[in-house]
Formats: sequence, C-alpha cells, structure tokens
Amino acid sequence: MFWHQHEMLFGFLSAAIAGFLLTAVCVWTQTERLNGTLLALLWGVWLAGRLLLAFGGNLPEWLVQGVNLAFLPLVMVDAGWRVWKAQQKRQLMILVVLGLLWLMQIGFVTRQDMAFSYGALIMAMALISIIGGRITPAFSAAWLRQRGGDGSAVKMIPTLDMATVFTMILLMASLVTGWSLITAVLAIAAAALMLARLYNWKGWLFRKEPLLWILHLSILWVPVALILLAGSLLAGWPSNAWTHAAGTGAVGCLILGVIARVSLGHTGRPLTLPGGMLLAFAAIQLAAVIRVLTAFDVIPWHPGIGTSTLLWTLAYLIFLFRYAGILASPRADGKDG
Repeated sequence: MFWHQHEMLFGFLSAAIAGFLLTAVCVWTQTERLNGTLLALLWGVWLAGRLLLAFGGNLPEWLVQGVNLAFLPLVMVDAGWRVWKAQQKRQLMILVVLGLLWLMQIGFVTRQDMAFSYGALIMAMALISIIGGRITPAFSAAWLRQRGGDGSAVKMIPTLDMATVFTMILLMASLVTGWSLITAVLAIAAAALMLARLYNWKGWLFRKEPLLWILHLSILWVPVALILLAGSLLAGWPSNAWTHAAGTGAVGCLILGVIARVSLGHTGRPLTLPGGMLLAFAAIQLAAVIRVLTAFDVIPWHPGIGTSTLLWTLAYLIFLFRYAGILASPRADGKDG
C-alpha cells in the first residue's frame, strides 16, 4: 500500500510535473530547454528511484530513499534558476507548492505516515489549481477568439486564484497536524473557491472540443475530492473515496488531457485530437467514477478495482499508441524541439 501511494504520487505525478516544468518554464522565461546529457541524467535519477523501490530491498535504506528524494529538488533547481534569471516573481508560487510537495515526500518515506501522502495529494491539487488555472482558461479563451467568439467570457480573477492556493496550503498543514474540524472547514472553503473559478471559466462552452472539455472536467474532480474529504471527516465517508477522486480523477485525468494537447502543440502539429483519444478520455474519466463508487461499496470491491484498473490502463495505452510516433518524430513545422 505504501509503495502504491508513493509511486503514484512521487513516481507518476513527479514525472508529469517535471515534463511540464521542463518545457513550460523555458517558454515563460525564454531560456534554453534542458536537453542532451543533463536531461538523460535527470531521467536516470527518476528511473533509478523507481527501480530501487521495486527491487532494492537488500540495499541500504539511505541509498534507496536518497535517490528517490533527489528528483524533485533537481527539477526545482532547474526551474528555479530560470525564474530567478528572468525575475518572474509570479512563478515562485509554483516552486513553493512544489517544495511543500517534496516535504510531504520526506515525511512519508521517513515516517511512513499516511497523513503525509494525504498532504501530498492536497499539494498535487494545489499545483493543479495553479497550473491548470493558467492553461485551462487561457486555452479556452483563445479557442473562443479563434472562432469569432468573446474570449472575455472566460474570466480569471487573480485574488480568487491566490485565495484558492493559500486555502489549500492551510488545508495541507491542518490535515497533516490532525485538526479534523478545521481541515473539514478548509476543505469546504477550498472546494467553494475552485467551483467559483470553474464557473468563471465557462467549461460548458467547450463541450464540442475534447482537448478543452477534458481539462475542465478533470479539474472539476478537485472540488469533488475536497467535498469527499470533508465528508470523510464529518460524516465518516470512506477516506479512499476522496484520495481516488483526487488521484485517479483530478491527477490522472488532467495529466492525460494536458499531455494529449501539449504533445501536439510542442511538436508543431494542429490541435486536432488523434483518432481513438476520445475513447481514452472517456475511459480515464469512467475509471475515476468507478473507483470512487467502489470506495462507497456501490460497486463490489474486486470488480470495481479490476474495471477501474483496466480503464486507466486502456486510456494510457491508447495515448502511447497514438502519440509514440508523434513524439519520436521531428517537429512538423521544422523547428527545433
């Protein structure tokens, strides 16, 4: 169980965070992307962490955990010096939340306390709040303008954005320290703030564009998870309902939606969803729904877990099949990258 939690949070999620930051921060700061030997070494640190946890049971614990704890700081160093060089203070909040995520990893591997994995999930949703809160409304407004619509219909309110992130940081601190009532109140507050932001982004306007509705629908899992968290504390709802709404729903679905889009944009291709990916989007969303219903015993345990696992695997296998050629080929527009 601890291996599963660690690898989903600090193996799978950390790789996705690194992939996003290694490209996006370079675009934001107009700096050269990490490439070549250094990029291969960074990937090697990530891979070594996965292999050591799976097969390094006879090795010294300091070595296994040290390698695992090295990856996120290296990603933060790469992003941090670029942000510092460009003097882009607005990017610092991403590094703060990423640092808190790393602190949750330290607590988790040294104390093997699930409170830290819960805190890490909150920080994962805080990152979704920041990064998803930038790209989703920006992509959506651009899509409307390209079609002659009113891009200003999609609203971003900076104070609301910051309030959401700060509330999630307080929520993480309360959750780790075990203040149940305060945690429940903060979870409800954070959910309300996220729902207000989603309403301002007008997701229903993009129901015909899968590369956009997948982003809106995936981020909707964040307030769902937060409400389920409050329910687990106040009404005794199963705790694995909110954790899988956050992990399978918000994290798993949004990662698939983001990589499906940016893999096209960053390889110079039209933003047209490849064939079969609509099935992948449906499968990953359904996997999350079934996993949460299984936590509530609406679906029997073994059929629910098995079906959710198969749907998750199907979604990412479809992505791998449809995008392997795209990612392994030169950019379609002839540019570097």
